[in-house]
Amino acid sequence: MTLHLETQSDLEEAIDTLVKRDPRLKPVLEIAGMPALRRREPGFAGLAHIVCGQQLSTASAAAIWGRLSTAFDPFDHDAVRRARADRLGRLGLSAAKIKTLKHLARELAAERLNLDVLAEEDADAAHHTLIALPGIGPWTADIYLLFCLGHGDAWPAGDLAVQEGMRIGLGLTARPTEKQMAPLAEPWRPLRGAAAHLWWSYYRAAKKREGVIAGDGADPAAAASKRPAAKAAASARKRPR
Repeated sequence: MTLHLETQSDLEEAIDTLVKRDPRLKPVLEIAGMPALRRREPGFAGLAHIVCGQQLSTASAAAIWGRLSTAFDPFDHDAVRRARADRLGRLGLSAAKIKTLKHLARELAAERLNLDVLAEEDADAAHHTLIALPGIGPWTADIYLLFCLGHGDAWPAGDLAVQEGMRIGLGLTARPTEKQMAPLAEPWRPLRGAAAHLWWSYYRAAKKREGVIAGDGADPAAAASKRPAAKAAASARKRPR
C-alpha cells in the first residue's frame, strides 16, 4: 500500500517511525528539528510549475510562472495545448520547455497520461513513467511525486542538498552520487519521501551552523535544487531537471 504525506501529522508520524527504525536518524532529527510539510498543486499545473523553474533562479522561475498563470486562467492542459508557441515564448518559456509542456498537454488531452493515478503507484514505477516523458528529468519527476502528490516513498536521489545532508549526517567521506543514493535510502522504504524532508531540513540547519546560508528557507522544491557546497555557489542558482 502506498503511504501519503497529506498533513503535517502524517509527516511527523512517518519521521518518528523512521527514527525508531534507524537510530542514525535520531541525532539528525535533533539538529534539524521536525520539518514542515510542503505541498504544491497537483496535476498539470503543478508539474508545469516545476518544469518552468528548471535550471532557473528562484526569482526568474517565479516571474515566468506569474506571467503564465496570469495569461492563462485557468492554467490547464487544454489552454496550453491550444496556445501558440510564440505566445508562450514571449511569456518567458524556452523552446525546450514549450515542447515539454505541449507534449504533456497533448498526452493529457488524449488520456494517454494520468498524473493523479501516479500517487497510488509504486514510487519507482511512477518515477519511470514520468521520466519517459520528453523534458521530464529525474529531479522533476521526484519533486512532482513528493510535493504535488504527497507520495510518501518518492526519493529525490539526484537532489544535491539531500546528498550533501546525508554526507554530513551519516559521516560519509564524499557526497554520494545519484546511483549511490538508492541503496543508502533502502532502509527507509516506504517512507523515503519523509526521509527527504528530514534531510532537507538537516542540510539547512547544518549549513546555517557553518554560516553558508542564513535565514529560513522557502519551498524545498526550489531551495533543494541549489548546490550545497560553497565552492559551487555560482551553480547554486540553477535548478536541475
